[in-house]
Amino acid sequence: MALKWGIAAAGKISQDFANAVNTLNADDHELVAVAARDLSRAEEFAKKFGVKKAYGSYLELAQDRDIEVVYVGTLNPQHLEVATLMLENDKHVLVEKPLCLNEKQAHKLITYAERKKLFLMEAIWSRMFPSYQYVRKQIQNGMLGDIVTVEAEFGFGGLNNIDRLAKKGLGGGTVLDLGVYVIQFCQWAFQQVPKSVTATGTLNDDGVDVEVMGEINYGDNKIGKIKTSGLQTLSNTATIVGTKGKITIPSFWCPTSIIDIDGTEKTWPLPDAEHEFIHINSCGLRYEADEVRKCIRGGEKESENVTHNESLLIARIQDEIRKQIGVKYAEDD
Repeated sequence: MALKWGIAAAGKISQDFANAVNTLNADDHELVAVAARDLSRAEEFAKKFGVKKAYGSYLELAQDRDIEVVYVGTLNPQHLEVATLMLENDKHVLVEKPLCLNEKQAHKLITYAERKKLFLMEAIWSRMFPSYQYVRKQIQNGMLGDIVTVEAEFGFGGLNNIDRLAKKGLGGGTVLDLGVYVIQFCQWAFQQVPKSVTATGTLNDDGVDVEVMGEINYGDNKIGKIKTSGLQTLSNTATIVGTKGKITIPSFWCPTSIIDIDGTEKTWPLPDAEHEFIHINSCGLRYEADEVRKCIRGGEKESENVTHNESLLIARIQDEIRKQIGVKYAEDD
């Protein structure tokens, strides 16, 4: 039976999500409704992506009894409010990363979802890619030996000119936008709670970070090295180095290929979609949609690939980095 989706917000990432879901089997996924604060935007979105209904408010979406799960693609400061609204109305929820602005908000949202006995997942789509699943098996099979160093950097020039990334009131900064990916990658590789985090950064005039460098120390000389930038385009590659060799992952946040331990390239091509995608490899959002369906149909309340505890830990690391470099949101008080 098709999982019945609602989509909260009609922005770029929501468009890519809908486009990706439409590449999946219609017997498994159905786009029931989309909501935006501007009804005309929702109607335009619905027409383009074959969504049955369009609403001019998130409350109407939440109250639609045909919907089972809602994808929340709003701006960062609205994640807690909109996701909570959906949970209040007995909807499962997939929230675009970051789950919330800080660990305190994330804990509040997760606690509420658990109380409601509803599925909740932070949309760290990277972990559902076949390339990640393959590398996980290589690690588990001991092909890399003991992991010693993980390096991940993610940056694009000109991001400092985009309001949602540059404005504190919009939950801006590279730590929440790009940092989720480099942090989650270190966590995914080491599978440990860090011993310590150190970071330095550059802030803009509005007090949010436009560039960050940091180290996540896991003890026993195991180090995760991270860098984010909205000022310059970085290599956007992640590397896992073990005692027996290394694996390199280009475009590590949405990788369709890797350089394996033996130096060979392995690829997992994405299918074509009806519309062009706005962001690179966004067709891969289909993998997280399938993960959500598998979990909900299996009666699970969280995904083993992005557990609630993992989202809380990522938020805690983000909080610590922001604290060290001097980025504070009103919601942190």
